[in-house]
Amino acid sequence: MFGEIISKIIEVVGEWGYFGIFTGMFLESSFFPFPSEVIMIPAGYLSYKGEMSLILAILAGIGGSIAGAIFNYYLATYFGRKFLLKYGKYLFLDKSKLDTLERFFASHGEISTFSGRLIPGIRQYISLPAGLAKMSISKFILYTGFGAGIWVVILGLLGYFLGANETVLKEYLRTITFAILGLIFLLVGIYYFIKKGKKI
Repeated sequence: MFGEIISKIIEVVGEWGYFGIFTGMFLESSFFPFPSEVIMIPAGYLSYKGEMSLILAILAGIGGSIAGAIFNYYLATYFGRKFLLKYGKYLFLDKSKLDTLERFFASHGEISTFSGRLIPGIRQYISLPAGLAKMSISKFILYTGFGAGIWVVILGLLGYFLGANETVLKEYLRTITFAILGLIFLLVGIYYFIKKGKKI
């Protein structure tokens, strides 16, 4: 059952092609809760199989991430905080989260548009405080591109590695999945623990 779901996801990513990767990563980088793992790991896997170019898949992923971030940036720049608070609640953005994002941006400065891309829960929305602060668009694109690039390359190479070890993957698929999920939750827990400690 679980293996069939994975196979279906890989099949869909293959059918979408590079434009699908770009679109999926655009959504992931904007308001929509679309996990980048669902796009880039299968793309890396298909690259190992020779059905896609790993370089083109990564470039499409980075391009989509930057485009989605720019969308959020200009949304915040032109419509402002009141607009985000009024309509953001329909897309999992409330006042508390926006306040957290603005504090994160204020504490870490413009470089947070780079580091924030690597932190779960911050990654999708870090463009908003940058837009509200009217950060230089050239710096924003540069930092966002580097941050998104690291994340996309990691996921793409992970998919490629899984393709190269498909026999092991199929045999231990469930264990590997739970291990990855456990690691993600651990990292998120550590991040919030450190964050809470700084407030004390």
